[in-house]
Amino acid sequence: MSIASGSRGRHLTRRLVQLYAGLTLYGISSALLVRAGLGLEPWGVLHQGLAERTGLTIGVVSIIVGAVVLLLWIPIRQRPGLGTVSNVFMIGLAMDGTLALLPDVHGLPVRIALLALGIVLNGVATGLYIAARFGPGPRDGLMTGLHRLTGRSIRLTRTLIEIAVVTTGFLLGGSVGVGTVLYALSIGPLAQFFLRLFAVPEPDAVGTAVAAESPEGAILRR
Repeated sequence: MSIASGSRGRHLTRRLVQLYAGLTLYGISSALLVRAGLGLEPWGVLHQGLAERTGLTIGVVSIIVGAVVLLLWIPIRQRPGLGTVSNVFMIGLAMDGTLALLPDVHGLPVRIALLALGIVLNGVATGLYIAARFGPGPRDGLMTGLHRLTGRSIRLTRTLIEIAVVTTGFLLGGSVGVGTVLYALSIGPLAQFFLRLFAVPEPDAVGTAVAAESPEGAILRR
């Protein structure tokens, strides 16, 4: 999908609202996981580790990493969409904005509540922006591109990438914990549920069927 493709057709306003609401909510949910302090999602571990080493904010690091990953699309011949480019910037900005407003929390019950809320909201956010059909995020596009080139399954490709990302992030000082495990176990079912809930119908197909057969929908089949 090119940047221009997906910018026409029915339900355009709804799709744009879903895209940017989803990306903003994704950044907010990631910030909640940071404040919970019980372990981040795999890419969040890497972002936090790099932030610790560079002194940059985790949101800025997220933007930089997203841009670098997007450059890796060139040799694997992936084409970005509007959602891909927006993903690079929107999530990091929303994350830093939320962290600036949300103070540190203390007490295990509050931290557990923030963790649970962050994971659920992340599932909602993923369903929103993927169902908008403006292209996958840079990290998911890297996965689907490698899947296409190597012939390996989506599940295996995603697993190998995320193991490498978590390991690197942990070695750099990123937070790995029970939250990381709960996120890994929960995000697939949650995102799949919300993808179906927020699916936007196309003129010639049922939205859930289109989402399930699209590269973005394949991201969640793991």
